[in-house]
Amino acid sequence: MELVFSVTQEADGGFVAECLSHDIFTQGDNWAEMRANVSEAVSAYFFDQPKPASIRLHLVRDEVMACA
Repeated sequence: MELVFSVTQEADGGFVAECLSHDIFTQGDNWAEMRANVSEAVSAYFFDQPKPASIRLHLVRDEVMACA
């Protein structure tokens, strides 16, 4: 099983990660911290179940451009 997280970058530079198939949410001030928090959150969620084989982090970039 693979878990997929949708990751967005906040205006303050931090990251928010949301699992698309389970109720797992976490965040971090930077990419490394967010990755560590995702791993910890997944371990906590699956503490009494088999853990997924892999975790995919899908960075969603939302950019607004002016049309001049």
